[in-house]
Amino acid sequence: MYTFRASELSKKQMYKFLIGSVVPRPIALVTSQSEEGLANVAPFSFFNIVSSEPAILSISVSRKEGVMKDTARNIINSQEAVIHVVTENNVSDANQTAAPLSANESELDLTQFTTTDSEYVSVPSLNESTIRFEVKLYQHIEIQSETETANDLLLLEIQKVSIDEQLFDVDKGYIDVENLKPVSRLAGDDYARLGETFTIKRPR
Repeated sequence: MYTFRASELSKKQMYKFLIGSVVPRPIALVTSQSEEGLANVAPFSFFNIVSSEPAILSISVSRKEGVMKDTARNIINSQEAVIHVVTENNVSDANQTAAPLSANESELDLTQFTTTDSEYVSVPSLNESTIRFEVKLYQHIEIQSETETANDLLLLEIQKVSIDEQLFDVDKGYIDVENLKPVSRLAGDDYARLGETFTIKRPR
C-alpha cells in the first residue's frame, strides 16, 4: 500500500486524492443573488447533510488565491440561497454553470434553466429541478490554510422543501430515489448515475 504524509503533498495532489477517493459525491446546484439582483448558479460537490434537527445542509466553496467566489459572497451578504438536486435530466445544464464568469454575468444565460419565485427566500428557484431546498445561512466558517482563507464552509438551514409529486409517496413519506435519477460527481470530468442498489439490514 502506498502511503503519503499529508504535509508533503501539494495542494493539487491532495485535491486529486480526495476527489478520486470520496466518491460518489452528491451535487448541490446552488442559486444565489448578488446585491444588484443578478442571479448566480453554480454546482458544488463538497456538499452534504449536517443535521436533520435543525435541518441543515452544508456546502464548501473553495477560494482562488484567497478570493471568495460569487456564491459564497452572495450567500453571506443576503443570508439565503436555494439548493437544487442534480439529476440526469438537468446535469448537462448544471455542468454549464461551472463556467468561470465575471461577477456581473449570470450563468443562467449559458443554460436552458428557467426560474420561479421562491416562497421563503428572495433568491429564485429553478423549474427544472425536481427537488429543491430554500435555505438561510445558519453559520459561515472560514477554513484557513497556512497562508490564507482557503474555503468558505456554509451551513444552511432549510426553510422549505419542494418535491415533484411523481417522486413522493405521501402515505409512506418516501422519495422515489430511482425515478429521481440523481447524478453524482467523481473525479475530473466524470459523473455517475445511481446504478444498482442493495439492502443490508442494520443491527438492532
